[in-house]
Amino acid sequence: MKFFVDTADVSVIKELAAMGVLDGVTTNPSLVLKANRPFRDIIREICEVVPGPVSAEVSSIDYDGMMREAAVVRKIADNVAVKVPLTWDGLKACKALTDDGAMVNVTLCFSAPQALLAAKAGATFISPFVGRLDDAGLDGMQLIADIRQIYDNYAFETEILAASIRSVNHVRDAAKIGADVCTVPPDVLKSLVKHPLTDKGLDQFVADWKKTGQTIA
Repeated sequence: MKFFVDTADVSVIKELAAMGVLDGVTTNPSLVLKANRPFRDIIREICEVVPGPVSAEVSSIDYDGMMREAAVVRKIADNVAVKVPLTWDGLKACKALTDDGAMVNVTLCFSAPQALLAAKAGATFISPFVGRLDDAGLDGMQLIADIRQIYDNYAFETEILAASIRSVNHVRDAAKIGADVCTVPPDVLKSLVKHPLTDKGLDQFVADWKKTGQTIA
């Protein structure tokens, strides 16, 4: 499974990219607002740091506006994936953009039929929002499983990008189901390395090494 990080904080992205754990980045208007910097500058810098897909979301909700904005963001870098909403106009823009060779991330997916339409429209990525479904009392991971089954049934090439990830367990479950990508907030991504038994074992090793009275270097 590929890891994308869900943030517009370039300093955090640089730190994670240096570790070799990043395959791409997703951003959205809320993350850009939090970063409090010009949108194009943010996307340009991220694309310079991360060679994989960098999702840059359009702000328009009508087809013509999406296409105008997509033309702008596509010029920022070759690895930009244009992010469009899962609406009729969004799917129309998806079809036009993918036909023209662009990567497209169709976002705000909350049902398997929506994901089916996005795949039919040629989406590069479909972004089902796991955490928001859980918040509504539904089963976000069941949606990932439903989409995986449908895409496998018909050999769709659209990649399932599990989004709205809230926990380490979400990442584990998405990987078990077979999501192609998991886009993860930085704090959750860093939490993947943590386990209390790892900490306990390391403390024991450090204590025992001190008792040997030796040094390695």
